[in-house]
Amino acid sequence: MMLSSHLASPPPPLSLRSPDAHPLLCTETPSRLLQRRRRRRDLERTGLALTVRARAGGAAPGEVETAMVERPRPSSFQVSRVRPTPLGATACVGGVNFSVYSSSAASATLCLISLADLNESRVTEEISLDPMINRTGDVWHVFLKGDFTDVLYGYKFDGKYSPEEGHRYDASHILLDPYAKAVISRGEYGVLGPDGDCWPQMACMVPSDGDEFDWEGDLPLKYHPKDLIIYEMHVRGFTRHDSSKTDFPGTYRGVVEKLDHLKELGINCIELMPCHEFNELEYFSYNTVLGDYKMNFWGYSTINYFSPMVRYSSAGLSSCGQDAINEFKTLIKEAHKRGIEVLLDVVFNHTAEGNENGPVLSFRGIDNSVYYMLAPKGEFYNYSGCGNTLNCNHPAVRQFIVDCLRYWATEMHVDGFRFDLASILTRSSSLWDAANVFGKPIEGDLLTTGTPLSSPPLIDMISNDPILRGVKLIAEAWDTGGLYQVGTFPHWGIWSEWNGKYRDVVRQFIKGTDGFSGAFAESLCGSPNLYQEGGRRPWNSVNFVCAHDGFTLADLVSYNDKHNLVNGEDNNDGESHNNSWNCGQEGEFAGISVKRLRKRQMRNFFVCLMVSQGIPMLYMGDEYGHTKGGNNNSYCHDNYINYFRWDKKEESSSDFYRFCSLMTKFRHECESLGLSDFPTAERLQWHGHLPGKPDWSENSRFVAYTMVDSVRGEIYIAFNASHLPVTVVLPERPGYRWEPLVDTSKPAPFDFLSSDLPERDVAVKQYAQFLDSNLYPMLSYSSIILSLSPDTSG
Repeated sequence: MMLSSHLASPPPPLSLRSPDAHPLLCTETPSRLLQRRRRRRDLERTGLALTVRARAGGAAPGEVETAMVERPRPSSFQVSRVRPTPLGATACVGGVNFSVYSSSAASATLCLISLADLNESRVTEEISLDPMINRTGDVWHVFLKGDFTDVLYGYKFDGKYSPEEGHRYDASHILLDPYAKAVISRGEYGVLGPDGDCWPQMACMVPSDGDEFDWEGDLPLKYHPKDLIIYEMHVRGFTRHDSSKTDFPGTYRGVVEKLDHLKELGINCIELMPCHEFNELEYFSYNTVLGDYKMNFWGYSTINYFSPMVRYSSAGLSSCGQDAINEFKTLIKEAHKRGIEVLLDVVFNHTAEGNENGPVLSFRGIDNSVYYMLAPKGEFYNYSGCGNTLNCNHPAVRQFIVDCLRYWATEMHVDGFRFDLASILTRSSSLWDAANVFGKPIEGDLLTTGTPLSSPPLIDMISNDPILRGVKLIAEAWDTGGLYQVGTFPHWGIWSEWNGKYRDVVRQFIKGTDGFSGAFAESLCGSPNLYQEGGRRPWNSVNFVCAHDGFTLADLVSYNDKHNLVNGEDNNDGESHNNSWNCGQEGEFAGISVKRLRKRQMRNFFVCLMVSQGIPMLYMGDEYGHTKGGNNNSYCHDNYINYFRWDKKEESSSDFYRFCSLMTKFRHECESLGLSDFPTAERLQWHGHLPGKPDWSENSRFVAYTMVDSVRGEIYIAFNASHLPVTVVLPERPGYRWEPLVDTSKPAPFDFLSSDLPERDVAVKQYAQFLDSNLYPMLSYSSIILSLSPDTSG
């Protein structure tokens, strides 16, 4: 990052003692003086004037003489002032406008860098910005005309270096524009930079007014949230394994090649794990356990929020990043063609710059005290657990976040966002005061840095933005500073939440823990205990059993304890309380009876997810039973641990994958499983072993209910989480008969009796003696779904 050694040597100091030292200092007549002043004015207008201050030969210490020195005009670019907005680099008629916010810098320099010079960590051309000419308010700006082919840019900022005051200016760093639309450094994922550098110099793409993309009339799908089934996906992990047999494995194009898999699975919404530019080599170190290298695989360490991850693109550095942008757009367009929305997992809680020992890449060198939440002596608050905390509710930062979200929604056509550690977005900013936010002081306003706000300005801005109100907004409603807001996140009626309480309750009940039958019933109804009082709806709850952090579904039923030794941290990382159950034996290798029970439990979890009110979300690979070997924190593995195994999916195509596909189809078909409001007694009736008599006692492990459905008439759903079998009495429906549809205790394909199953009639007859008596036998740890049909028997 330190480029000073590569720059040309500075010119010799200019002597101001002799009038011959510079033409502008010669003895002048009045007419010559007027001419010089006009020249100075012209230079200032074009940004080509430089004020030089030095001690005069006979001046006393502290006294200076001032001279105007004409800079050499850049060989390739014409410089003018133009305008301070919009922020970032903007292609205009005849050139490019560069604009960047920095409130406390004393000087700013635009650095132009060719691709060849970037590889050598050299600056091709520097253009100093005159604060009198190229600064409006806190925005530095300049307009350039010229040929920008294969030219990148960055900035240098100088000013006070005083960490205790929050300032960390250092003009030796080339900094990324926070508004850059693509970031260029290494072109290939996982490949080190020159001389083995994990952090080679980065630079920003200069846009062109010819950068047009053919969207082919693409428009937002605008599904109602209640109709979504979300699939959490990692772009690289989805197709990187050889078994994907894609032409472009591990890339946006690779995902496009496999979108039909998601369509077949019944997915209509993808939630992409971080696709903003990050450095996968951030944790690069040799892993002695696996004999490979640790990577920042998940990507929760953003370098730039406007740029897509360039090394997820098959195009690499082609067109200085524009081809990577277009490849991402192609993914969105092709997903929409298949009826699939795309959400982005965004990390506006911290950046890759870490704590005071981290790299200086962008925000820290541009305006550290604005972009980061700082303590009174300049220390970094760490509500993210990653070294720093983005100062989200500062006016400049929240405007930056809104601008970024708008860009991804309008220019990139994404359908919404999931906000990582979103509770940080509700904390008060450093340098907080009421006037800072509301424009006037409030009596008794004693808020300190990081205080949770009931009406956070950033959430207010997003929620009431005319563009962002129309996209999906999902909060991970907690942070690592102890703030937990599931059910209480400020929502303005439109925010949904990752429902961590749903996950915990469902895991406890399904594995047979006493005392959770009532809470489990609430979860099935969309968690009205969390959301109804606040005026929200079931779709404000994103229900999940597994996600990227934590056990996979297969590991949830195979391991009691985490097994993270391969992470190289002596198994000290990752959550220790997983509410998992290995079904009798620890690990992947187990007896036949244990494996059968595990498959049954996996089906139980999936049934629960698909019949619960709210938005179901499943994690990539769970549809075939992907295992990470008990690793519940696989953030650092660019290998088989995190890769989707397409060969395993094919093996599972007639087993668990088939079951999952049929369950998602069933959910889409049933009007009653995606309600716009919480179910009432007119639609839902609770049952126990006997109809109409639910058991909510502490030791109850049985929950059953019927739902009136406009498509299927009525459905009966029951969960037996006991280690004992039970025969249930079904509710009487004169003139109708209950028919079996799902029974997780049955082996595939009889776990789901689809209409196209050849042996379906034979299988149904096996239930006849029970159903004729309005009974149904349930094995231990099983769930069932029955459908009401007209009785034609007699």
